[in-house]
Amino acid sequence: MAESLVVARDLHKSFGDLVAVGGIDFAVERGEVFGFLGPNGAGKSSTMKMIGAVSPISGGSLSVLGMDPAVDGARIRARLGVVPQEDNLDLELTVYENLLIYGRYFGLSKKVLDGRIDELLKFTQLDERRKSLVEPLSGGMKRRLTIARGLINTPEMLILDEPTTGLDPQARHLLWDRLYRLKQEGVTLIITTHYMDEAEQLCDRLVIMDKGKIVAEGSPRRLIERNSTREVLEMRFSVGTQEEHAHRLEGMATRTEILPDRVLLYTDDADRTFDEVHAAGIVPESTVSRRSTLEDVFLSLTGRSLVD
Repeated sequence: MAESLVVARDLHKSFGDLVAVGGIDFAVERGEVFGFLGPNGAGKSSTMKMIGAVSPISGGSLSVLGMDPAVDGARIRARLGVVPQEDNLDLELTVYENLLIYGRYFGLSKKVLDGRIDELLKFTQLDERRKSLVEPLSGGMKRRLTIARGLINTPEMLILDEPTTGLDPQARHLLWDRLYRLKQEGVTLIITTHYMDEAEQLCDRLVIMDKGKIVAEGSPRRLIERNSTREVLEMRFSVGTQEEHAHRLEGMATRTEILPDRVLLYTDDADRTFDEVHAAGIVPESTVSRRSTLEDVFLSLTGRSLVD
């Protein structure tokens, strides 16, 4: 059986009268990539801070690496790697100095750290920037350095909060490749992300949170199978006619969703549904058929309203 590195049962986190996490159950197995998805205020960051042993739980139980964060917080943190949402690097130091100073917090000798830093700079493709100051580095380079710093103590588990926010597509894909290699090396990864494609690419399993609760759990593929149809037909109509056409489309698909700019038909056979639409004399300005994605599931479960 797989070994659970994190086990939460009826986990709660409150800040006065505000309930951030309202009683959730989950387990993270050794060697997997586990994701937390949810809109702003869903409780993801509060959960991550409890796992990282930097925020006490308010109720329920939590075990991390077989220990109680309330009792063994320092021992847990020594075996974790953390990549925060914001790159809190020392901009006035070099790439090498950032890693060296952080590594000394774990009691590692300079000799050990020099070898480890060499490995990490090659792994994150920053070896040519070893002597560079951090301040002028690109956003992607700073993010890779933050990940290298989180790996300096050879952690059993790496916690990443929104690891690719703000990066361009090339930098995101390079970071995905580095994270996938860590998984292949046996490092357990826990990720929060707003990017559905990132979750589909990286996560073995994930939970979707909303208003402090877990509303769905499983692999990306299983979540799509359980909560959406196999395909989606997207249609756009001329301005002012969308509501009229949407009414005529009712019943042609498993679910119809009317958005400000298009109508979505959730169906197991987009081609057949399109033929029905055409036979009914409905002519959209444009049509796109695609497979259902994790984003469809996410929006169906948490809604499309903006959350500040």
